[in-house]
Amino acid sequence: MLRTFLCGKIHRATVTDGSPNYEGSLGVSVDLIEAAGLHVGEKILVGVINSGARFETYLIPAPAGKGSIVLNGATAHLGKKGDLLTIMAFAQLTSEQIKTHRAKAVLLGPGNKIEKVTEITTANN
Repeated sequence: MLRTFLCGKIHRATVTDGSPNYEGSLGVSVDLIEAAGLHVGEKILVGVINSGARFETYLIPAPAGKGSIVLNGATAHLGKKGDLLTIMAFAQLTSEQIKTHRAKAVLLGPGNKIEKVTEITTANN
């Protein structure tokens, strides 16, 4: 049996731009994607902290070091510049994998600069 667990997340990401005419997805600076252990093209769940809206899309790369968080396509209508997001990806794990799984959590501050990176374990201790 597979169970679903958090794989990685970026918390308190500030939306820097939006493009409703783009085909869709969420543009995120590559350095932030890598810090959270996520991958370009990966399916993500996004929570808009300001409104409580939630939506699924996928990651596309934005230039590293710029702190870019860009809502594209239909997602551009679910948030606006300045909104705070939590970006999450999940993994399907076996019972054995659950015992050693560690998810990365990246907390962002002003300018979408990394303030803290932590690991979340699945151990029930």
